[in-house]
Amino acid sequence: MDTLRTFTTGSGTDGKFQSLPALAEQGFPNISRLPVSIRIVLESVLRNVDGLKVTEEDVRNLANYNAKDPGDYEIPFTVARIVLQDFTGVPLLVDVAAMRDAAVARGADASKIEPLVPVDLVVDHSVQVDFAGSQSALDRNMQIEFIRNRERYEFLKWGQQAFDTFSVVPPGIGIVHQVNLEYLAKGVLSKSSIENPQSEIYYPDTLVGTDSHTTMINGLGVVGWGVGGIEAEAGMLGQPVTFLVPEVVGVYLHGKLPEGVTATDLTLRVTEMLRTHGVVGKFVEFHGPGAAALSLPDRATIANMAPEYGATMGFFPVDAETINYLRGTGRSEELCTTVENYFKAQQLFGIPDKGDCDYTDLLELDLSTIVPSVSGPKRPQDRIDVPALGERFNHLFSASTSDGGFGMKPDQRDTIIEVNMPEPAGYAVGSLLENPDPGAAKDKAEMTTNRPTPDAVLAKEAFDPINTQLRHGSILIAAITSCTNTSNPSVMLAAGLVAKKANDKGLKIAPYIKTSLGPGSRVVTDYLEATDLQKELDQLGFQTVGYGCTTCIGNSGPLHPAIESAINEGNLVCASVLSGNRNFEARIHGNIKSNFLMSPPLVVAYALAGRVDLDLTTEPLGHDTDGNPVFLKDLWPSQEEIREQLASALKPEVYKKLYGDVDNANPKWGEIKGSTGDTYAWDESSTYVQLPPFFEGGSEAGKNIHGARPLGIFGDSVTTDHISPAGAIKPSSPAGQYLLENGVEKASFNSFGARRGNDRVMTRGTFGNVRIKNLMCPGIEGGYTQYFGSKEVPAPDTGIAPLGDAKPTFIYHACMAYQEEGVPLVVIGGEDYGMGSSRDWAAKGTRLLGVKAVVTKSFERIHRSNLIGMGVLPLNFVDKADYDKVATLHDATFDITGIDGELKPMMTATLVAHAADGTTVEIPLKVRLDTPAEVDYYKAGGILPYVLDQILA
Repeated sequence: MDTLRTFTTGSGTDGKFQSLPALAEQGFPNISRLPVSIRIVLESVLRNVDGLKVTEEDVRNLANYNAKDPGDYEIPFTVARIVLQDFTGVPLLVDVAAMRDAAVARGADASKIEPLVPVDLVVDHSVQVDFAGSQSALDRNMQIEFIRNRERYEFLKWGQQAFDTFSVVPPGIGIVHQVNLEYLAKGVLSKSSIENPQSEIYYPDTLVGTDSHTTMINGLGVVGWGVGGIEAEAGMLGQPVTFLVPEVVGVYLHGKLPEGVTATDLTLRVTEMLRTHGVVGKFVEFHGPGAAALSLPDRATIANMAPEYGATMGFFPVDAETINYLRGTGRSEELCTTVENYFKAQQLFGIPDKGDCDYTDLLELDLSTIVPSVSGPKRPQDRIDVPALGERFNHLFSASTSDGGFGMKPDQRDTIIEVNMPEPAGYAVGSLLENPDPGAAKDKAEMTTNRPTPDAVLAKEAFDPINTQLRHGSILIAAITSCTNTSNPSVMLAAGLVAKKANDKGLKIAPYIKTSLGPGSRVVTDYLEATDLQKELDQLGFQTVGYGCTTCIGNSGPLHPAIESAINEGNLVCASVLSGNRNFEARIHGNIKSNFLMSPPLVVAYALAGRVDLDLTTEPLGHDTDGNPVFLKDLWPSQEEIREQLASALKPEVYKKLYGDVDNANPKWGEIKGSTGDTYAWDESSTYVQLPPFFEGGSEAGKNIHGARPLGIFGDSVTTDHISPAGAIKPSSPAGQYLLENGVEKASFNSFGARRGNDRVMTRGTFGNVRIKNLMCPGIEGGYTQYFGSKEVPAPDTGIAPLGDAKPTFIYHACMAYQEEGVPLVVIGGEDYGMGSSRDWAAKGTRLLGVKAVVTKSFERIHRSNLIGMGVLPLNFVDKADYDKVATLHDATFDITGIDGELKPMMTATLVAHAADGTTVEIPLKVRLDTPAEVDYYKAGGILPYVLDQILA
């Protein structure tokens, strides 16, 4: 295919590119009507044709894309780069380090294992809100962060020197998605042609990332989405990201947002609408005059939430606003011109209008209909108009848990618990680092000298004791956090303006509420300080606690012990309010059952009110210094007020300064010393980084499964937060017991996220979420199951009723006992199994527990792919009603037949359930190996051994 053409770059020279208009002239006249996102993927396929991984047939398939009937062929998408956050990036680096060891063991040179595309890792998930409500909170939290994570950071420093194409953005710079938007993304990239090293080939910036919210970059016109670390490993080692050709849902936006409505309100409405329509596994492409009129940060806010509405992407094409944003964030004039000229040469420049492109489905949304709203209390798609939140909370209070409620008795509604606290909520660290983990730093004396202690903290800041009352609906955490909103100057400035007006009226936030501000980058601090709004937020208690993903990923830190005690005493349904994107059960904090997503200014407003069971539009948030009631309308800024402040938010010189020398921006990072060498020197005593067993043993693909026991039988909407270890580690849990046995004190447990590089910790925490509901243990939440084997297993003191001769125990202990007996395991699940973040440990832990197959009504896209990547077989009930036939067979054994011999995509298999009473049930299943590549990965035992075999071959 002769499609190589030239265009004029920003430097005025000719740049070569694979031209889609030239391809259209060669027998594909409908390319100009394809969705823009499909055309960008098509360019990658066209440019990477090699006859092996990518063929001309792949080009023809996609060039003939039929939106109304896309077909079922796979697309080999070769991305330009990979972006990682540290929670998923550290285990990815662990796996690649292990792959180097495996290569050496097979007689190969370690350097054969090297990322073939640029990889950027942004350390943003390790900071926790241990201190809040103080001007020194940022420094204290960072100090603790470096003590906790020194060993992980040393490992990352080793990776920086071991791999040529691997770079790290240090802690304290920002959230990965905002750093990607403001700094890493280029719009267009180039590299030397293999055939002619003197010739530069230009191509669109595309990527996959190990955070599901990688989609935020879609707001910049960059095609990219979240994948598990497993898929990212394959991508960085030169494998195309293969996926079934998607349907593309067009969303036509028109009208104008009303006064007082924020981009967050629009995003929550889009999330609700698209979840209702059903876009799981699909591309969503926004177009129309409403899309064109949105600012780039507003587009990024909507794109960020793609995982919440279930789409692979939420894409906005490149237009003049894109170029203005690149220019405003300090990208060079040469790059900005190159991007504009390239997309115009490809006929991809501009937001399409209605009818310009062909979509599988077309939805419309009138922006003038958007109203202020929140989402919750357990799912981001459950949108609630602000006036209705109090009524909704009261309804859910006594609604059954199966209906999304809290299952409380109506007579418990007026429960009041007295609380006595010696200091405000943000000073509840206590003896957090009284006994630090010796493995967390090499110099124990240095840790003792430098760590903040409770005495030192409280000696500097004296507080009056706090006596208050907590009740159902009380807000305990108020956090302006998460890339969704902190990347958006309009809503951040609005929060500052609400704070200013509240201060002017003498309003205060109750000291039992843990308030925090986690900006997405240092740029946010710059413009809040330039507008004098940071001091207004500070005065209310929203001081900066860190630059990273804090509360939204469960790094909210501890609540005050007096508050924890009150919650437990009254079994209180208390709340958090946050400007994040995730609010699944137990994600924000294990003891806070009700979590609501909202815009930053609403976070401030609800924090002032102190509770969620009210109508914020008609009831006062508080009273001014004269005793007069203050309402939301008295504090809410106008669009004009916000616009007056926005000029401070996009100053190119600020971005150039703050991103000018990222590697040396944090002095603490410079103090970290990593080891050297091509292979890593594993430390058997480490509780953070261990050599994983993923290259041990062989694949059992192509064999039927016989005599399997269920690890668990679950209902609908089991998320990766339920499956994958996340958040705090309980001392009584298997993971906590492991750490204690290895000399780690409770105060230095850190989080599961920080210990993702240690499979010993992570496997013990898989399926261990305190809110997971295994139907085999009715009436109990948590990581328990019924063990039907002959081994002795620990018996948790939870009051679980044994099923016949079964032994109730932790899931981990049952799985280890079954492995000793050679008994395979299966998992049974309902709808949307694996929804949520792209947590690779949800699949890794499933495999290491001995699970051979997962049978569900439906899967969320990333988790299904990750299961295959770890050699676990995903299957769906052909008839979803058949789930009910096995959901009660807790004491049965299961066979999965029809998978021996040749495996084919989407083939059928049979689930045979042998109940304890001797009856047998046979149920047809669909094997969810959707593409030939997925069959190959599964047959090899997963992506990692497959890629290693390919490289060494």
